[in-house]
This record gives sequence, structure tokens and C-alpha cells, in this order.
Amino acid sequence: MTIRRALLVLLAALVLLAAVLVVRTLQFTPAPQPQQPRQTVAVDAQQVAAHLAEAIRFRTVSYGEAERIDYDQFGAFIQWLGQTYPKVHQVLSRTPINQYTQLYRWQGTDPSLAPVLLSAHFDVVPVDPGSEALWQHPPFAGVVADGQVWGRGALDDKGSVVSLMESLTLLIDQGFSPKRTILVALTHDEEIGSRHGAQAVVAKLKADGIKPAWSLDEGSFILDGVVPGVTQKVASINVAEKGFLTLELVARAQGGHSSMPPRETAVGILAKALVKLQDHPVPGGLDGLSAEMYGTLARNMGFGKRLLFANRWLFDPLITGALEAMPSGNALLRTTTAPTMLSGSVKANVLPIEAVGTVNFRLHPRDSAESVVAYVKEQIQDPRVEVKVTDSMDASRVSSADTDGFKALAQASQQSYGQLVVTPGLTLGATDSRFYDNWADNAYRFTPMVLRADEIPLFHGTNERVRIDNLAGAVSFYTLLLTHSCGG
Repeated sequence: MTIRRALLVLLAALVLLAAVLVVRTLQFTPAPQPQQPRQTVAVDAQQVAAHLAEAIRFRTVSYGEAERIDYDQFGAFIQWLGQTYPKVHQVLSRTPINQYTQLYRWQGTDPSLAPVLLSAHFDVVPVDPGSEALWQHPPFAGVVADGQVWGRGALDDKGSVVSLMESLTLLIDQGFSPKRTILVALTHDEEIGSRHGAQAVVAKLKADGIKPAWSLDEGSFILDGVVPGVTQKVASINVAEKGFLTLELVARAQGGHSSMPPRETAVGILAKALVKLQDHPVPGGLDGLSAEMYGTLARNMGFGKRLLFANRWLFDPLITGALEAMPSGNALLRTTTAPTMLSGSVKANVLPIEAVGTVNFRLHPRDSAESVVAYVKEQIQDPRVEVKVTDSMDASRVSSADTDGFKALAQASQQSYGQLVVTPGLTLGATDSRFYDNWADNAYRFTPMVLRADEIPLFHGTNERVRIDNLAGAVSFYTLLLTHSCGG
């Protein structure tokens, strides 16, 4: 074969490859979605804001140390709920669980229909000591200013609590009568493990033989300008959440005086083990739920990014590498590894007999605590390092995005906020849903508010606040959701 002919063959192959790539990209378009016209729900947004401001003033703070929790504030908040939402307490039955978690039930007319469970928590995290002066408004003052409600819990998660109660009141005023039973759980200890809240709610429902068709709790949001390459707002209705695994690596070596150290100290042995784990993260990849999520999002990106995702058979290493370079992208692809705590000698000139490193893993649904422990031992391969499990919970199962429940969430989102890119997603942190997931047929994690990139640091952060238009949108969402999924 002459050089000229070889070049012509190569050129023809390149042209054919380019044609295949372009054709596949042109076919890689958003899946048809039902057009949902905006629906107007008459919401008194200022009243919702005022009620949330009042709710914020109750210091329902969950501390790690039980003796620091002021349960009088929790009791006062529950009294406030009854005074502020009397119609809800007249029409719905209420069951206190472990005194502070409240389980409401609006009995449906058709007992053959499985109920739905909506949940939100009213406990909040503490304010970082010494940061109070950095707040534009005091964290528990409940100030309404600049079109926003300011204070600890505004976003996480009292905004949802108030929006749910406002929606129930609105439905009662409209004369709504549910065909499907509606359950609403307002929990009080989500920030410290949910032992007496969501876990007890599930135990109560199991004891009573009440199995929800689906549950809805906090999770992701309607993301505005958060997803790179997607200009439309994205409703990420999360169908699973990561688990967690906390390990202690205990390295042992000879102790003594630091003036005559051995070749390897306990600290050095531990450091090598930690470096091995950081250099060899738990294997991940763009498959399963992550692939479904990014596949949906990529169809709404520009031509260049669509070209990559439409031809993953060729560009998968490039895509995966780009996602792994971003902390958020990497977290969606794999079980993450985060060394968080270290301890060693009690004095600078004393060689420790033991050095301890704490490593926190956030478990992807494809992995289990057991499999990650085995992987850690395989990577370290050092008999001088003991691997201890101090705490763990496997990732949730993956709920279906092809159910009436998921479709109802998507419909209510678009009716409240207009056309959106709707995708199933993965919650990276822990929520009450990890317990509802053990009983409800499907568990969804979604807060019906618009979240911008600059608002993400507000979670558990300084100057936490929520926009009033988000509160109105959430009330609209819950009202439409319950009307269409539970109505006659």
C-alpha cells in the first residue's frame, strides 16, 4: 500500500468517525417530558415568612451532648405549632412520638390506597461559637429583611416544616378531602442521628401496619446555575443517599525518647497508611444512578459536552477524569475517603506507642461497609496497622424514578416553578430518609425550593436564610402535590 493510499484510508476512517460522533450527538437530546403549565396557588407569602421568623426564634438546637439540649424550647415550639396552625390540629390526628416528634395523619376515604409520608425536621445545628458577630442578623432573631427570612434553620429545615403546615391549612380552607391517607412527620433529632425521631416514626408505622407508597423528605433542590454546562434549572429528585463508614487506623511501634528514634515510628507508619488510602481511592465510575443522572443532565448541555456524553465508548476516561477533578463530581462517582482526625504522643519528645488516624468514608450505593473495610486492608497491607470500625451505615437502596410518586414530584415541581430539567439524583449527606427507606416502597429526597450556587454555603453556615419567593413556591408545591397525588 502506497503512503498516499494509506493516508486516504486514514482520512476516510477519520471522516467516518467524525460522522458517527456527530450523528450520535445529534440524536442525544432531552427525552420528551410532559408539558406542565404553571399553576397559580394563592399563597400569602408574607404570612408564611412571618410564621417562619417566629419558628426560628425557638432555639431547637441539637447538640452532640444530650445534657446541653434545651427541651423546653422544643416543647414551646410544639405549642406554637398548635397555636399557629389550629385547623391542622382540628382536622388531622396527631401522635406525639418520644414527646417531641409529631406524626400527623389525614385519613383518606379510600383505605385500599397506600398512604404517602411527607417529613421535615425542626431541630437545628448549633451556631459556631465566636461567629455570632459575623451574622448580618442574630441567628435566632428571626428577622425578615431584603426579601428573605434570616436565621438558623431557615433552609435546614424549618422552612420546609412551615411550608408543609401552611399547605395543609390551605388545603383545609379549600375544602380538600384526601382519597389517599396523608402522613406528615415533623422530627426533632435529625441533626444528631434520628434515633428518637424518624427511627421511632418507622417503628410506629410498622407496628400499626401502615406502609407508605412513598416518602418525601429533604434532599436536593431545584438547582439554578449549580450544574456546570446546564443553563436550565435542574430539579434533582434524589432517589438514594450515601452511607457512611468511620474507621480508626491504629499504628503501633516501639515507644521511647525522640532523641533516638527507630527507623519507623508509629506516626510514620500511620502516615504511610493514610497516604496509601489517599493515593488509591475506592474505585468508582460513571455507572448506575450516577450514569443516569449525568446522562439526563448532559442531554441538556451544549454541543461540545453532548458530544462527549453521547460517545462515552470513546470519551469515558476524559469524562470521568473531569468529574473526578471536582469534589462534587468525584463524590457522585465513588465512595469518598477523608482522613479527619489524628492523635499520637502526649509530648513533643516522646515517641508514641500508638498513633491513631480517623478516616471517614461516604459509601456509594455500589459499595458496602464490609467491602470498603476489605479494600482498606488490602491497600495498607501492614500488620502493624489495625483497622477498627467505629461507626457505619450502608448506603440506602436506590428508589425507582419510574413510579407514580416520582412523576407526581416532577409534575408538582414544574407546575410550581415552570419547565425544569428533572433528574433522579444521589444525596451525599445523611437524612431521615435513610430510615423511611427501610419501610416505604420508595423514598425520595427533595426540597421544593430554588437553590443558587452562592446559597450552598448557607447550610449549617453563617447568615443562613431563605428567600420568601422560595417559601411561596414550596407551599405551592406541597399543595399541588397532595391535590394531584392524594385527591379524589
